[in-house]
Amino acid sequence: MNNNDFSPNKGDNDTELLANYYRNIIELLGEDTNREGLLKTPMRVAKAMQFMTSGYKEDPEAIIKSAMFHEEYHQMVIVKDIDFYSMCEHHMLPFFGKAHVAYIPRKHITGLSKIARVVDVFARRLQIQERFTTQIKECIQNTLNPLGVMVVVEAQHMCMQMRGVQKQHSITTTSDFTGAFEAEKTREEFINLIKNK
Repeated sequence: MNNNDFSPNKGDNDTELLANYYRNIIELLGEDTNREGLLKTPMRVAKAMQFMTSGYKEDPEAIIKSAMFHEEYHQMVIVKDIDFYSMCEHHMLPFFGKAHVAYIPRKHITGLSKIARVVDVFARRLQIQERFTTQIKECIQNTLNPLGVMVVVEAQHMCMQMRGVQKQHSITTTSDFTGAFEAEKTREEFINLIKNK
């Protein structure tokens, strides 16, 4: 199924279908889905997964355009420490952390909350951190056409902490940038500003 065809809130039928799949999974793992603690678990998991993948039904560019204003401001705009939670597409385990986003306007700015909402939209899909970082950058670049965009994402991955190498304190950092941020001095200014708590 194409990702664009999946709409998490199409109706109760989808939720019930997902719940039935989760009921089968729980039974295949060796549990009794009829015991009290698990009776409602398949439905709870189905609803939780629909919420955690709700980004498929949202248009991040439309979010930015809904609060897009002409402004003659050409200095760096930074929204840092944006908390996010996502699901690794390889193991469907959570990864979570903070996103830091900067852009230098050319002619337009957007509401600051819209940047955080764009992060949420891309986070609420099955993801890898590298693509997540690039998608945020490209969305802002494509809609606002700024002089440059830079995104830094810092995250902990449960697939590394709960299984596999089991490195509980590891942090993965990714970055992507365009335009004015190709200049080392501009990138350094951004990095220094997001490190300054």
